[in-house]
Amino acid sequence: MCTVVVSVDPGRWAPVLLVGVRDELSTRPTRGPGEHWPDSPGVYGGVDLRAGGTWLAAAPGLPRVAALLNGHGTPAHHDRRISRGGIPLHAIREGGPPDGDLSRYDPFHLVLGDLDGVRLWSWDGTRLSQDKLPEGTHVMVNSGWARLPGDPRADHFGPLFAAAPAPLADLGAEPGEFWGEWAGLASGAGLPFGDPRAMVVRHEMSGGLVYASLSVTMVALGSDGTRYDFRVLGDDPGPWERVLPRPGLG
Repeated sequence: MCTVVVSVDPGRWAPVLLVGVRDELSTRPTRGPGEHWPDSPGVYGGVDLRAGGTWLAAAPGLPRVAALLNGHGTPAHHDRRISRGGIPLHAIREGGPPDGDLSRYDPFHLVLGDLDGVRLWSWDGTRLSQDKLPEGTHVMVNSGWARLPGDPRADHFGPLFAAAPAPLADLGAEPGEFWGEWAGLASGAGLPFGDPRAMVVRHEMSGGLVYASLSVTMVALGSDGTRYDFRVLGDDPGPWERVLPRPGLG
C-alpha cells in the first residue's frame, strides 16, 4: 500500500476516516476482504495469498483499523526477513506493532485508528518512532507522514479530502451515497497515471511486469458502527463493495 489518507475529528459522528490505496505487482495473488484468519475472529481485510497477511484490516467489534505502508531505510537481512503482512493483524489485536526485535522486518509505516484517534509507527530498519496524529487531515506515503509541503500526492489530495464533506451518518447507505466526494477522490479523481500528483498509478516494468494501484479501501470508525468499503482497481476497475456493515445484515 502506498498512500493512506486519514481524517481525525473527535466531534464528528465518525471521529476517524481512513482511505488506503494498495500498490503492488499485479501478479501477486490476493483475495478480497473477509474474515480470513481463524486466530483473528471478527477481523476483516484483504489477504495476501503468498504470505498470508494483509495490508489493511478492520475489527468492528473494537472498533479499530490498521493499515501498513512500505517504508524507506535499511532492509532486513534476507536470511531473517519475514513478511510485514502480519503487522496489521497484530496491531488490531494488541494495539500496536509487535514487541521486541523488529529487525526481521523491512521498513514500514503502521497506521492504527480507533475511537480515541490515530497513531503512526515508523520503522526504518534501525529505529522505531511513534506519533499521535492531531485533529485534521493527514497523508501518509512511503517516505512517511507528509507533514510539510513537497510530496505532490499529499500536496494535491490532502486539501481536497480536507474540504470534502464528511460521509453520511447512515451506515446502511450505498457506497457512493455514503461517501460522497470521498469516493471519487479515493479512486484517483481522474488524474492520469503519469501525473506526479496521482494517487492511483500504473507502471510498466521490465519482463512484462506491472506495478499498479490494485485496490482502494475506505473505513469510517464511529461509536454506532464501522463502515468499510472496497474497490478493485487495476485494468478493469470494479464497483464499490460494502464489506461492513455486512450487506443484508444492517
